[in-house]
Amino acid sequence: MTDDDANLDDDANLDDDANLDDDPHLWLEDIDGEDALAWVRERNADAVAELAGDAGFDGLRQRLREVLDAGDRIPYTTRRGPCRYNFWRDAEHVRGVWRRTGTEEYREDAPAWEVLLDLDALADAEGVDWVWSGASVREPDRERALVLLSRGGSDAVEMREFDLTRREFVEDGFRVGEDKTRIGWADPDTVLIATGLSGGSLTDSGYPRTVRRWRRGTPLAEAPVVYEAERGDVAAWGLHDHTPGFERDFVGRMKDFFTGELYLLEAGDTRVRIDVPDDARAYVHREHLLVTLRTEWLGHPAGALLAFGFDAFLAGDRTARVLFAPDAHTALVGQAWTRHHLLLTTLRDVSSHVDVLTPTPTGPWKREPLAAVPPLSDAAVMNTDPDTDDAYDLDVEGFLQPSTLCHGAVGASAGVLKRAPARFDTEGLAVRQYFATSRDGTRVPYFVTGPDHEAHGPGPTLLYGYGGFQVSRTPAYGAVSGRAWLERGGTRVVANIRGGGEYGPGWHRAALKAERPRAFEDFAAVAEDLVARGITTHAMLGATGGSNGGLLMGAMLTRYPELFGAIVAEIPLLDMLRYHRLLAGASWMAEYGDPDDAADRPHLRELSPYHRLTADRAYPPLLLRTSTRDDRVHPGHARKFAARMRELGHSVLLYESPGGGHSGGSDNGQAAFNSALVYTFLWRHLTGGRPDGPDRRAGGSARPALG
Repeated sequence: MTDDDANLDDDANLDDDANLDDDPHLWLEDIDGEDALAWVRERNADAVAELAGDAGFDGLRQRLREVLDAGDRIPYTTRRGPCRYNFWRDAEHVRGVWRRTGTEEYREDAPAWEVLLDLDALADAEGVDWVWSGASVREPDRERALVLLSRGGSDAVEMREFDLTRREFVEDGFRVGEDKTRIGWADPDTVLIATGLSGGSLTDSGYPRTVRRWRRGTPLAEAPVVYEAERGDVAAWGLHDHTPGFERDFVGRMKDFFTGELYLLEAGDTRVRIDVPDDARAYVHREHLLVTLRTEWLGHPAGALLAFGFDAFLAGDRTARVLFAPDAHTALVGQAWTRHHLLLTTLRDVSSHVDVLTPTPTGPWKREPLAAVPPLSDAAVMNTDPDTDDAYDLDVEGFLQPSTLCHGAVGASAGVLKRAPARFDTEGLAVRQYFATSRDGTRVPYFVTGPDHEAHGPGPTLLYGYGGFQVSRTPAYGAVSGRAWLERGGTRVVANIRGGGEYGPGWHRAALKAERPRAFEDFAAVAEDLVARGITTHAMLGATGGSNGGLLMGAMLTRYPELFGAIVAEIPLLDMLRYHRLLAGASWMAEYGDPDDAADRPHLRELSPYHRLTADRAYPPLLLRTSTRDDRVHPGHARKFAARMRELGHSVLLYESPGGGHSGGSDNGQAAFNSALVYTFLWRHLTGGRPDGPDRRAGGSARPALG
């Protein structure tokens, strides 16, 4: 099939959702179907002809590729004993290399790296588009690793055992074919593994439901099952805690995206339930049980962090010490242990703060600031070693502030390890935080990065949002958006709408399931506030979001089309009546609701952008971007939405990458091409096709044209 209208029923009515299989565009859900791929190739050709032929496209793509391939990026690492491990891509290593260097060597400007695995060489030898998906290094000897490889960037991976001394795969080692495998070392010859086998070993969400203890040299199918989740759960998992003196095995299940159960495995794989609320996040560190609450428990509020003595808790003692209590402005977002201290990262009105907590035998734990973090910045604690020392890395960045990576130890001053260079011209740009008032009176924060609108007037503005799964959007230095948008005179805005985690679990619950329109109203309120402040006009305001943010973009298109001059929805979720039947969709029902439940179906019908499209409403220009190899959000969402718009007489562009998975880019070349398409589309529609925007920056220096 090569004509998108060839399989359409003129009498079909998407408003009648009694039978989901009546969808006339259902054939586009056949990911690798010949007809569907032929239709996708036509849509891709349209998008490339429309956008890649732009006079500035090749220049923009080249400049974005330079950013992604730059050799002077900070090589972020995972610290394991005396070595730091890093995965690296650049122009020479398109698919990337897994490598390591010594801790002291890493301090040098140009460390000497030992290459462990070259994915380009592996892909060439095996004829497979391998994408790196991580590795689990065996502790404490660090002689072997379990390497995860993805075909084309999908979530499903192939697992192989790797010899770190010989730098080669172990011929007769642990190995599992392509699946959504979770695996970790239990001892040198045993792993705890959750993977798919025949006989109903997957959940309805497509993840493993059994955990097995697999010993070297035995068939995986004969490995004893130590835990089994229900088919309706999201996934089962298992892990071994190798902390000296506190070696333990744990298993558990994700009942849905936000609830689960945690068990300690005792002798003979006897399970002992760690009896915390199902919606709490709990883990054990040495003698401590740490519990982060999503709802009130034992008189403590949602968002609090509690500490218990683990052995005492198992014996029934529920005496908690409060390590963090939220307020109206502050939420907990990160935890990391050194040998003797707990480092807590919090957000206060979406700016980071880091504190050090030190356990005490009785009473409150000692608390003090770790380091000063600049206002309107984000800080991330990384590379702590909970077994041997009190060292840490601290990475700090802002919208106009490239990352600075520091290294220090608790109680001593930290020194700079690495500084990322500036990637775009920030002359005349500033970062400001504002608050919009949503429909129900809620104050919604948002960040504006760009020129001074009071001095230069309104200009092209790009508004980004996500608003789901309690994910926070914090200040970040975007080299790609800096070059493609800010440097050309545009303004970039990040909206911290409800559904995210910027103010803790209550901020998330406020837009959960039937309350999802609150997130849409928040985003629309920010859009209106940007116009009211004179930062932009509706014609010059664009919106973009991906995944759950793609659902947000679908809502903006179908609910508030008059607010925007152009919209980009990437890897979007758009059909809310069939999403649970597509790939990993069933795992998100705790966020959105169950379309098969009569109580949830009405609000999902109202939420679904696919079902809200009509022929008699004007929509702003739309670009949809997805990936054939995305095995998380089905590409059928974007395909069907494009087909429906075309059927109704609306113009739309769709570009579907052949690889890249949920990220959409399996290598830097593909990522640069995708980004160039997006920014070319937005710049064209929000500036009237000018190669660069008006001179809106201090000093009056116009940006050079791209291309």
